[in-house]
Amino acid sequence: MPKFNANLTMLFNEVPFIDRFQAAAEAGFKGVEFLFPYAFDKHELAERLDKHGLVQVLHNLPAGNWEAGERGIACHPDRVGEFQDGVGRAIEYATALGCKQVNCLAGIAPAGVAPDTLHETFVGNLRFAADKLEAAGIRLLIEPINTFDIPSFYLNRTAQAIALIDTVGSGNLYLQHDIYHMQRMEGELANTIARHLPRIAHMQIADNPGRNEPGTGEINYAWLFRHIDQLGYDGWIGCEYKPAAGTREGLGWVTALAG
Repeated sequence: MPKFNANLTMLFNEVPFIDRFQAAAEAGFKGVEFLFPYAFDKHELAERLDKHGLVQVLHNLPAGNWEAGERGIACHPDRVGEFQDGVGRAIEYATALGCKQVNCLAGIAPAGVAPDTLHETFVGNLRFAADKLEAAGIRLLIEPINTFDIPSFYLNRTAQAIALIDTVGSGNLYLQHDIYHMQRMEGELANTIARHLPRIAHMQIADNPGRNEPGTGEINYAWLFRHIDQLGYDGWIGCEYKPAAGTREGLGWVTALAG
């Protein structure tokens, strides 16, 4: 059975964020992830993890002004200093939380910037982050995201991510494969996961359309979970979906599709 962790940004929104750790543990999750920890005291978050016996699986690098619509700054040539400062902040939080991997959001491609410049900026930032994170014992991940949900998002296909990983040339850069995003952009989920499994450090799930629980849409998750198990994937799978009703009420998919 795959090893699922709860995304606390998406799940258990019935309670305040700081109380979602308890809710996740009570629902049977052993690990959690979320988009960003930076609005909270890292020691308080660490205490919640310890109290409820949870592993911090993942969080993102700082990604600019999220509330204003920014979705990462790693491809922005005028934000390199800010990106580098964010790497240091991410290391502080990840270290305090015992988090062994962080995700870098590429960002929305800024208008009027040449493609070569976007590429060179992203590659340079990834090299910087991969080196700094490796020294701290933390893996760096990159995630392709669909351009239906986030128009003009710079990194949006698996092949593009693999090519970037090859170009960066670091042994500390991996793929975060979000099944929902890649179903929307390219399909061919099973073969893509099998082909790139050695590069995949983390997966995330939601169904399509709607980004709700597995089993609510077109993806054959019962078959796909068996396939992922048979491939020997032993990493976490983050539940990054929007509960169609309540979080607890929708968790029956775990037994139905992956039990």
